[in-house]
Order: sequence, then C-alpha cells, then structure tokens
Amino acid sequence: MTAAALARGPVALHDMLGLRCRGGRGTSRGRTRALFTIDVANTVFVVCLAVGGILLLVTVLLDDILGGLLDWMHVDFDLGGVSLMPLLLAFVAMFGVGGLIGTEALGLGTGPASLVGAVSGVIGAAIVFTLFSILRRAEAPQAFSLTDLVGRHGRVTVGIPAGRNGSVLLSYGGASHALTATADVDIPAGSMVTVADAVGGTLIVRPDGQDAGGRTDA
Repeated sequence: MTAAALARGPVALHDMLGLRCRGGRGTSRGRTRALFTIDVANTVFVVCLAVGGILLLVTVLLDDILGGLLDWMHVDFDLGGVSLMPLLLAFVAMFGVGGLIGTEALGLGTGPASLVGAVSGVIGAAIVFTLFSILRRAEAPQAFSLTDLVGRHGRVTVGIPAGRNGSVLLSYGGASHALTATADVDIPAGSMVTVADAVGGTLIVRPDGQDAGGRTDA
C-alpha cells in the first residue's frame, strides 16, 4: 500500500481491496465486493428514533409509567399539565427523524443534519404537547375513594406539622391530585410519603421508609 493510496482515503482503499477480490476465488462475474461501513451520525439518529419512539409508545399505552422515573429523581415539573417525559421522548425520536432526513434526503453533513434534527425535535415535542393537552381536557376525571389511595406514594407539597394538616401530590387514574394530609411526625415539603389510611377527607401519611409501627427501615 503506497502513501498516495493512503492520501486518497477510503475510496482508494476500497479500490485496492476490490482489485484483490477480483483476483481471488470469492468473486462472481468480476464485480468488486463492497466493504460495509458504519456512518456514526446515522447510527446516532437511528438509535434516537428507535429508543425515543418505542419509549414514547410505552408512555402513551401505559399512561406515562416512565414519569415515575422523574418522580424518583425528585423532578416535579410539567408543562400545562403535560408530564415532561413524553415531551423529552418526542424530541429525541423526532431528532432522529430530522437527522436522517438531513443526511439521507438532503445530503447534509453531520452538523447541518443535527440542526435539522433539533428543529424537528422541537416540532415533535410541540405536537405531542398539543395532543396530550387535548386528551387531558377531553378525559373525564375518574371517581375514586380516598381509601383507594392507601399504599400509594406521593410528594409533600405543603409541609405537614405533626398532628396538623398539610398537602400531598400523588397520581391516580392517570391524573395528579393535590390532597389534604396529616401525619404523626413533622414532614417537610418535598419529602416522599406513603398513604397509610384515610379519615374523612384527609389522608394519613408516613414518610417513605417508615413502617406502620413508626419504625424507620435500617
């Protein structure tokens, strides 16, 4: 292999390898066997499309089950009543779509194609936000009893002094509910709690990690 061939890049290398293949027994009708190459940019776009699209579908079918990941990370944020998770997944999926359009249909390089992907991602997130907003407004609130919430987890939004009332936010029936709660101990805002019981219109909660007897897990 000469320095001139190296300077000419992958095309020269393919030509040289093709000539060697033509001289061997593995060729058919004298045609060159092309080498398989992986385009890193397209690989990233395809992965974004596949992962974002599949997880977005899971989120739609299972009622934002992945939103629990954000709750576990203590990320309490929504946009107009729409959880952050489907918006992020829509952006990722459409980023992949836009990137592939940029590289394959428009013949752009990695940078411009990524810009096309970012614009597509914003548009995709906006579309998902609009659809989820319409669905949230259209669905009737599901009737439930406070006793149905026993054992569920929520986050304290208004601190609960011991023996007095505060407020907790929890999800049930595909919607978030802010409810009055009390506890035997002081629980600051932002703490995760478990619903232990319900009396009248008030939930009785205990901090996560504390059993019904008031003992804290080691």
